[in-house]
Amino acid sequence: MFNRLIRFLLPAIGAFAAVLILFLFENTTGLALLMAPFGASCVIVFALSDSPLAKPRNVVGGHVISTITGLTLLHVFGQHAWTLAAGVALSIMLMQVTKTLHPPAGADPLVVILAGAGWSFLLTPVLAGALLLVGISAAYRFIQQSSPTQQAKASVNPK
Repeated sequence: MFNRLIRFLLPAIGAFAAVLILFLFENTTGLALLMAPFGASCVIVFALSDSPLAKPRNVVGGHVISTITGLTLLHVFGQHAWTLAAGVALSIMLMQVTKTLHPPAGADPLVVILAGAGWSFLLTPVLAGALLLVGISAAYRFIQQSSPTQQAKASVNPK
């Protein structure tokens, strides 16, 4: 029972820490590092950390590619229903082609186009926030694997 509770609690703690750090960093520096799709990214990097979708390449690459797609459509064609739909569709296609599929990044064109974001949005919050999220998730995995519970589990069940 206790192990099951811990299994569900640890990803929640990781996500809590990541969102808190992103917000506090933003609050301290004035640089925007948090956007709604990062909440969904937390589900993948903390609760499904063994998934290919949680790889740093996918998290960072997916968000960057999808944001560039949304920004390009917005600044070339403007805000329309069809640019919203095309942004999501093109992002999915480009993430698949580049092997950077990350489902939460599919929301980035919607965020970009609906907000009327400028090109600086690509650097902050997207790139800086995604890199920080990947760094936090790497630290989380390191701490989790270094825990006495995980070490005992690994010695009983070697891979």
